[in-house]
Amino acid sequence: MITEKPSVARAVSQVLEASGKRNGYLEGNGWLVSWCVGHLVELAPADAYDPRYSKWNYDDLPIIPVEWQYRVLPDTKKQFDLLRTLMGRDDVDTVVCATDAGREGELIFRLVYEMCGCAKPVKRLWISSMEEPAIRRGFERLPDSAGYDSLYAAALCRAKADWLVGINGTRLFSTLYNGRTLNVGRVLTPTLALLVEREAAISSFKKEKFYTVELNLRGFQASSERIKSKTEAEKLRKACLGTSATVRLVDRKERTERSPALYDLTTLQREANRLLGYTAQQTLDYLQSLYEKRLATYPRTDSRYLTDDMEETARTLAPVAARICGVQPVGSVTAAQVCDSGKVTDHHALIPTRSAANAELDSLPTGEREILRLVALGLVRAVSSPYQYAETVVTVECGGHCFTARGRTVGSIGWRAYAAPPKCTVLPELTEGQRLEGGDAVLKLGAVSPPARFTEDTLLAAMERAGAEDFAALESVERRGLGTPATRAATIEKLVRSGFVVREGRQLIPTRQGIDLIRVMPGQLKSARLTAQWEERLGAVERGELAPEEFMDGIAGLVRGLVQTYSHVTVASAALSQSGRAVVGRCPRCGKNVVEGKKSFFCEGYYDTPPCGFALWKNSRFFADKRKELTKKIAAGLLKNGRVPMTGLFSEKKGIFYDATVVMVDNGGKYVRYELEFDQRKGAK
Repeated sequence: MITEKPSVARAVSQVLEASGKRNGYLEGNGWLVSWCVGHLVELAPADAYDPRYSKWNYDDLPIIPVEWQYRVLPDTKKQFDLLRTLMGRDDVDTVVCATDAGREGELIFRLVYEMCGCAKPVKRLWISSMEEPAIRRGFERLPDSAGYDSLYAAALCRAKADWLVGINGTRLFSTLYNGRTLNVGRVLTPTLALLVEREAAISSFKKEKFYTVELNLRGFQASSERIKSKTEAEKLRKACLGTSATVRLVDRKERTERSPALYDLTTLQREANRLLGYTAQQTLDYLQSLYEKRLATYPRTDSRYLTDDMEETARTLAPVAARICGVQPVGSVTAAQVCDSGKVTDHHALIPTRSAANAELDSLPTGEREILRLVALGLVRAVSSPYQYAETVVTVECGGHCFTARGRTVGSIGWRAYAAPPKCTVLPELTEGQRLEGGDAVLKLGAVSPPARFTEDTLLAAMERAGAEDFAALESVERRGLGTPATRAATIEKLVRSGFVVREGRQLIPTRQGIDLIRVMPGQLKSARLTAQWEERLGAVERGELAPEEFMDGIAGLVRGLVQTYSHVTVASAALSQSGRAVVGRCPRCGKNVVEGKKSFFCEGYYDTPPCGFALWKNSRFFADKRKELTKKIAAGLLKNGRVPMTGLFSEKKGIFYDATVVMVDNGGKYVRYELEFDQRKGAK
């Protein structure tokens, strides 16, 4: 049996009674249990197909492999070799795939299995919880792996398509703009576009003031509609001051607010960011650790319901969840409302496990403890009764204008007992036609707020909703929006690492480079429409309705068209063409920027094909012998004028200090030479 991680292997091996520890695996009761440590095999890099691809050149694009190659990751080769040995043993007759149940888990196992050249029968363990009963149920039915061939085909198509778009798109725009690496991706680029579009909306926002008049009546306040003119608003205020008002309408409606569904990964990440300030990646990491400790169910889920056969599980776990999050148990548990098999995809919603009832919560790291409590609170709310209240809207007339007041009274608190208390304004008993004695009238100034910058909470929501119209038009597409719950956190982190987005507090703000990159991107790469189209076709591959080759032909055509479209583009963005380093001057060989690095001041075209190769090395022996450093100021002077006057140069031969002009002599070689010129009138000091 091959799992995805060692912790899962240990949990499974206990059920199989295969507890004998070996080097890299467990053994016993006729079983060998080992693990993959995530991805062991991946698609080979571009230079595996041709050494010239190690350099990025526009003329080499598009790179579209005919026969795809794979490689074993160097850091995990030892574990790969062990798996190959174990699968090849004569006493092994069957292999069980126990990697995570989903596209990615299927891909991880299949690439290892095929790279090892194994041909033994394969069974599939498909579970969503690491608790012993769930594992045992999974072993009661171990279907043949052939039933998941289409899932693997879809996963491999997705990986190859992302490789093609990422490799070609990134190289295309990086070579066109001759500077920093410009990461391009099917999910990465549209996500950046969301941030850039929001920033543009904020920048173009024009603040608009408005005024309202508020009547202070007996026991409540009523407000007018928004008025643009202060003069008109003041006129209304004076007309209402001390004037009686008449109740024209009392509209009371009974409302019911159902309890929220259970958490999937994205809704949990949003809530953890909003309430606790955790990034999406931190929440996923904490949740993964809880899963491996058997305290929470499978983290990378996009479902918010349990299967129909888990109703009793939900009912049993409700008091456990209440203890975990320190609240009073739910009075009347309505577990049926959280169970709907039709709304469960690969995995059911996030819930704590039975094992969590006996866990020492205080011994958990703070992040894990807080996330477990949040998951538990989600279950408590979900199985609670609805929140019921009465909402009243009152319209009063005064000074020839209508004023509105809203009130709310709670009937049954329900699930809201475990959430922030609802805001309730209680209105007095009023009847239509009732006259109210005149009171004070106050002029209030307001302003329309600009769009708010994204936080991880709101960005995750936007990623989930992105391309809603495109997805709505597609049938049988389960994964909607940009990315999946499992990949959205990594997408945000990559944007930050790439320098296209910065974090300021909880806000995510695109940088100048990020904004300029989106400006030059073609519409098809920065729109969620591409993802919608992919998901529709990948779903068809997964269902066996579309051949993988046909899907890949479409991706290859997209990449070829992209490269051809940008064949005559001209650089229009200084922010993109720069490397992001401080510019010292112009290269005397090719005219590009010379920037400061750790060891030298070098041309941005240093590694171009053909390479420029110009650099002023900081550890130059010429300056060291004279007890001087090649500073940024000196380098700038040499690049601008070819020479720099310097004082206090030391002569080893004579043991004296002197003044002279350092002249740069560049003959196009690897190293630049320097010469000295003296002012004959002053002589050496």
